[in-house]
Amino acid sequence: MGQTLGCVMVTQSTVAIRESFGKFDGVLDPGCHLMPWCIGKSIAGYLTLRLQQLDVRCETKTKDNVFVTVVASIQYRALAEKASDAFYKLTNTKQQIQSYVFDVIRACIPKLLLDDAFEQKNEIAKAVEEELEKAMSMYGYEIVQTLIVDIEPDAHVKRAMNEINAAARQRLAANEKAEAEKIIQIKRAEGDAESKYLAGLGIARQRQAIVDGLRDSVLAFSEGVPGTSARDVMDMVLVTQYFDTMKEIGAHSKSSSVFIPHGPGAVKDVAAQIRDGLLQAQHGGTSSTAPSLL
Repeated sequence: MGQTLGCVMVTQSTVAIRESFGKFDGVLDPGCHLMPWCIGKSIAGYLTLRLQQLDVRCETKTKDNVFVTVVASIQYRALAEKASDAFYKLTNTKQQIQSYVFDVIRACIPKLLLDDAFEQKNEIAKAVEEELEKAMSMYGYEIVQTLIVDIEPDAHVKRAMNEINAAARQRLAANEKAEAEKIIQIKRAEGDAESKYLAGLGIARQRQAIVDGLRDSVLAFSEGVPGTSARDVMDMVLVTQYFDTMKEIGAHSKSSSVFIPHGPGAVKDVAAQIRDGLLQAQHGGTSSTAPSLL
């Protein structure tokens, strides 16, 4: 209806390409324009100036022969001052951009190892943007931003990489666990050694205290009872303890029968053995060959 009346309305962020008898005649900015069709004026088409985005998926391989799919996001727009070039010089803008992206990515990725490709995404994006900017500027387009949004290895490669990573982490966990168990065992051994050392000191001090107590008792008894020697008192103490021990064995032993040599000679032998053990304890010995009845 507008063209019938000779008027054309161009919307915001859009320009119209005007022709006169099929020849480019100018670019119409947003707004209302007089279009006298009777003298050969017509609208050849419209060109948007809005920012557009094109996602490109490119399959290639890395230097270590791993096939990957690179996903690039290209943001571009037509330039108002070069609207005629953008409208007339390119038949399919998106296909042209995609071809340049393929060319640059397939030239960059094969020079990199897989791990390096992930680390150098920004450098790849910069190379793509520079190439596109240089190529598309002559066609009236501006490349605003180029992003490498993803690098997807083959599914089998991803699975293998995950297995390698999991195995490495399991190996590290096993090493840490073994180291922890080693520390526990060392600390347990140190604690056991310290416990035995302290137990030995306790036994030595116990024997020393017993010897000191017996010595004081023997001396006191000898002084209180004239005519008795320290040896007589010691023999009497040992015999008394011998009978106390016999009593304890009979009261607490779980066995129904206990065979112990008994008699004056046996008592004398036991007294001699106990006396020898006490003398060894008094001199700091830790021998346990003599049976202790104390």
